[in-house]
Amino acid sequence: MQPAMQTITTEIADGVFRFSTFIPEVEPNGLTFNQFLILDDEPLLFHTGMRGLFPMVRDALARLMPPENLRWITFGHYEADECGAMNEWLTIAPNAQVAHGMTGVMVSLADQAIRPPRILQDGEVMNLGRKRIRYLDTPHVPHGWDAGLIYEETEGLLFTGDLFSQYGEAAPLTEGDIVGPAIAGEDVGGFSALNPNMGATLRRLAELTPRTLALMHGPSFTGDGAAALTALATDYDRRMHATARSILSGQPA
Repeated sequence: MQPAMQTITTEIADGVFRFSTFIPEVEPNGLTFNQFLILDDEPLLFHTGMRGLFPMVRDALARLMPPENLRWITFGHYEADECGAMNEWLTIAPNAQVAHGMTGVMVSLADQAIRPPRILQDGEVMNLGRKRIRYLDTPHVPHGWDAGLIYEETEGLLFTGDLFSQYGEAAPLTEGDIVGPAIAGEDVGGFSALNPNMGATLRRLAELTPRTLALMHGPSFTGDGAAALTALATDYDRRMHATARSILSGQPA
């Protein structure tokens, strides 16, 4: 009999907590779904999880703070695992507000959220108290016209969304290789929207020199975040060049 699904909480940086649920039914060998809480004067949740995960994630968050005190909700892009439980959180936290880039708000969130969202400009900084969150537009990286990420400046922590996604269960924290598993995951899932700007976007993120990368589908990485982002950019460049060659030659990539 399969063990009961559970959400595990890990502090990945000072005041930053990872809520992680491993779903083994996702082929080929299971997938981790992570949400992140920045516990501060104005607490922020990055990723809401799907609606089906809401009770488990809510209970995990409630062990750290009253859920009704949540102030900000944001995520990488409009997709069920990123924001499926958005309105459930807005319902239990009356002062909470969704914050996202202009494209996400205008295309989806202004209609789908039960309260008006806040539009964040590329590079805009939100002061949560001790923590400072910078919003970064990353259209179509790794997928979604509305894609964007956040960077916590005081901890040097980049919330990478679907970047570096890997299949299988992993430890909450790692200093090991996250690029190889991400390349293998892309080979299996093909989840990225390959486009000419992918490498440049990742290299722009690498300029932040993050010390921690908080993966949505995988462990949180501590170490040389710039090197990992640059290596992933190189692999996406390789994929783009292979696709271009196949188009020009009329042969499959």
